[in-house]
Amino acid sequence: MPFFDSKDVRLHYRIDGRGDDERAPWLILSNSLGTTLDMWAPQMTALRSEFRILRYDTRGHGESGVPAGPYDIAQLGSDVVSLMDHAGIPRAHFCGLSMGGMTGLWLGINQPERIDRLALCNTGAKIGTPDAWNTRIHTVNAEGMAAIVPAVLDRWFTPGYRQQAQEEIERVRQMLLQTPAAGYTANCAAVRDMDQRDGVSTITAPTLVIAGTHDLATTPQDGRFIADRIAGARYVELDAAHLSNMEQAEAFNRTLADFLLEGAGRG
Repeated sequence: MPFFDSKDVRLHYRIDGRGDDERAPWLILSNSLGTTLDMWAPQMTALRSEFRILRYDTRGHGESGVPAGPYDIAQLGSDVVSLMDHAGIPRAHFCGLSMGGMTGLWLGINQPERIDRLALCNTGAKIGTPDAWNTRIHTVNAEGMAAIVPAVLDRWFTPGYRQQAQEEIERVRQMLLQTPAAGYTANCAAVRDMDQRDGVSTITAPTLVIAGTHDLATTPQDGRFIADRIAGARYVELDAAHLSNMEQAEAFNRTLADFLLEGAGRG
């Protein structure tokens, strides 16, 4: 699997789909806090026939490096730009969920020339309070990732899905448990300190906002805040909690593909 050494971090990434077809549009997928590029497995079958897909582990996650923190949202966005430069991608569609969506917001605001269409999923322009994030950081530093995993899973999935999709839940549990504590807390700091509310209205890329009706981490109100401030943005709410790409994979895939292919005149 390929790695890219930027100025301060080694990034692990994977290219799927029509990787050798120069006519196919690029799509970059960005993971949530505490997961890896494997969180996008439910999307691969639906998307690989249409796109050149680049997935990567956000710094501090998966097989990417864990430079000393705290991190900030500009670093996470700049990692994407550096990775695009390395892979020879001048412009791409971008889809991020939760923290990945926050990275997408930064790109839409600060690097509009690199983004074609933007999908912001289960995310917000400002999330939580400093006290809440500091408490989580302290808990992980003191007790490790296992101390927060049960509560995270409770927020990320509805009770019905947790009961019927135990194998999928276990895969996510393992992603969380295997996330380096130092990487997790450094990214918590990036989310804690992020406030992109003033910049949202400057985004010009065609934008899709996906929210989960039962999402307690990034609520539908957070999604509507973004959609209401981006000219022409499309808002879709799915019957899911936080990881809507897993809990409502079929509807998520259909919504995302229709939006991206519409840009190619095929929607």
